Amino acid sequence: MIKNEEFQDEIGDNHVSLSAKNPVRDDAFDISDDDKIEKIKKDVESILITLGMDLTDDSLKGTPNRVAKMFVKEIFGGLNPAKKPKASTFDNNYKYGEMLVEKNIIVYSTCEHHLLPIIGRAHVAYISNGTVIGLSKMNRIVEYYAKRPQVQERLTMQIVQELQIALGTEDVACVIDAKHLCVNSRGISDIESSTVTSEFGGKFKDAVTRREFLDYIKLETKF
Repeated sequence: MIKNEEFQDEIGDNHVSLSAKNPVRDDAFDISDDDKIEKIKKDVESILITLGMDLTDDSLKGTPNRVAKMFVKEIFGGLNPAKKPKASTFDNNYKYGEMLVEKNIIVYSTCEHHLLPIIGRAHVAYISNGTVIGLSKMNRIVEYYAKRPQVQERLTMQIVQELQIALGTEDVACVIDAKHLCVNSRGISDIESSTVTSEFGGKFKDAVTRREFLDYIKLETKF
């Protein structure tokens, strides 16, 4: 682990990831969700007290518990492999051979550098080679990988890789356009900017196919 705090701050402020996988410890699930909530609750209490907040106030009494439950059960629930959605796939009996696009999938994630929200939309496409996937499963795959401390580049790649495995084809693409509150609400405080990332596999590496996909989602960004 790098000890240089200036270097670590630079990585975080510039939203650089040093790992293609989420950096999760091997013992991450050795304790129950309830135990995690109790531990996080105490940590949140300590943070609020250190900041000078009065936790005897009715408005704040339940905040440590609410935050702990939110971390474990909701916004970081995608860390738990037990919650991974089953990708229901079917034979392409109707022989649909064109591009299928699921666009405007809402993304709610959390920047792993500042633990602030990432909010945007994912656009996902694939070309069947004999297998199709339920439409809602595409949304659930996006949601699963988004609900963890993330960087957007990694999230985009994980969505594509998961669908490639489920569908048995390389012909999968994903574009995410999202706002990072660590940029919008702190630091440079630029409320207008958003970040676009993409991952193109198989036939989507071809310029014509990629352009067709981008035309479907009406994204003007050039790749």
